[in-house]
Amino acid sequence: MESKIKDIDSYIAMQPENFRIALQKIRETIQNAAPDAEEIISYSMPAFRYLGILVYFAGFKTHIGFFPTAGGIAAFKDELTGYELSKGTLRLPISKPIPLELIGRIVKYRVAENQSKVEAKVKSKKKE
Repeated sequence: MESKIKDIDSYIAMQPENFRIALQKIRETIQNAAPDAEEIISYSMPAFRYLGILVYFAGFKTHIGFFPTAGGIAAFKDELTGYELSKGTLRLPISKPIPLELIGRIVKYRVAENQSKVEAKVKSKKKE
């Protein structure tokens, strides 16, 4: 029976050696871009939460999945050419350098996006 992953340290430690450094760099990039975000495990993947989920990331057989939601992908679509994408997913081949600077900007965008959603809810409640 598989043990439940308790935290991001445990998740990274379980990954193949060639993934660990890349996953840790992504984690640090997210921490720097969103210092108030909370680290969690959600859907058995590392995730960061700040006013809602910001991003998920995970190691797969040949790539690292970075999941900044559909908004994060759409906002940076022009810069993501050359990567395999889906609505809310960016696949980063483990054989290529990880675009950490871009990941940091996407995370900052997601922080602002979540803040805007909270502010909009507060404004709509005040109107009621």
